[in-house]
Amino acid sequence: MPICIATLWRDCEFVRSLLWVVGLSKVLVTGANGFVGKPLCAELFHRGYQVRAAMRSHGQLSAPGETATVGAIDGETDWSAALNGVDTVIHLAARVHVMKDKSADPLAEFLKVNLYGTSNLAQQAASAGVKRFVYVSSVKVNGEQTTVNRPFTETDEPDPQDPYGISKWRAERDLQRIAHETGLEVVIVRPPLVYGPGVKGNFISLLAAIDRGIPLPLAGANNLRSLVYVGNLVDALIACATHPAAAGQTYLVSDGADVSTAQLVEMIAVALGRKSRSFYLSPGLLRAAATWLGRAEQMDRLLGSLRVNDEKLRRELAWSPPYTLEQGLHATSEWYRAHRNIS
Repeated sequence: MPICIATLWRDCEFVRSLLWVVGLSKVLVTGANGFVGKPLCAELFHRGYQVRAAMRSHGQLSAPGETATVGAIDGETDWSAALNGVDTVIHLAARVHVMKDKSADPLAEFLKVNLYGTSNLAQQAASAGVKRFVYVSSVKVNGEQTTVNRPFTETDEPDPQDPYGISKWRAERDLQRIAHETGLEVVIVRPPLVYGPGVKGNFISLLAAIDRGIPLPLAGANNLRSLVYVGNLVDALIACATHPAAAGQTYLVSDGADVSTAQLVEMIAVALGRKSRSFYLSPGLLRAAATWLGRAEQMDRLLGSLRVNDEKLRRELAWSPPYTLEQGLHATSEWYRAHRNIS
């Protein structure tokens, strides 16, 4: 019986994916020198893709592949040289969330980079013939907290509550407009807290506290939070950049194993080879003390729940995380032990 090419194209996902990969010659990664950007560039290169790493200044990057210096990212950035010959853009660069923003107008500063910088890049990418644009947004577009029993999904009404989340949501909407007007294939990814080698912020503070044997009053934290190991996020981003079914979609992503803060402390202690010194203190008392000390937001992160349902990503792209939560924490702890005494 003769083989119908049209039937193969319609029905055989493997063939479609293979043809896509063969046609994908060069990927531009913005934020290539960052926490996610470095392992993403390395993994793309390892898988045989041509990689061009966009950086603000010359000579920042040690990862393999080409580099392109673009300067500050805003609505006026010239991306023409960086986009030349590129088929796919994975846009990581952003003004990131900070606990205590001292800017006179925080929203304006976030919009400058996260909205206008992103829209400018997408418009230039479409004009340059780029096929797909993968945008790393944030779960903060969905909101700040969930209940234990109801995780966020992609169909939830967005509820960003701070300037960072608002800027990411407005960028998502503008990208959808550009996609409609130009045909650029936009894929939006909203990760929760990302951890792994090179992590900063509250996560490394938690690592340090456990490593030093500091007693932590978190044994009563029975919340549930979704996390994503940087290696899993990198793998998901490559799937979003290469899978035909991802075009035009928004995805949540996680390790798939939600944990309470109390459980996370115990797991980190095991990964570090330390004894956990976590003890029970009423969550209500902890919140009251944190509010009095001006650290209510930090305590909300430790005691509140924030879960995501990433079933859509797993189903549509046949994706599953290559690393377990335990493996991710072990790799993070190994990195921390190797670098804790380096100033």
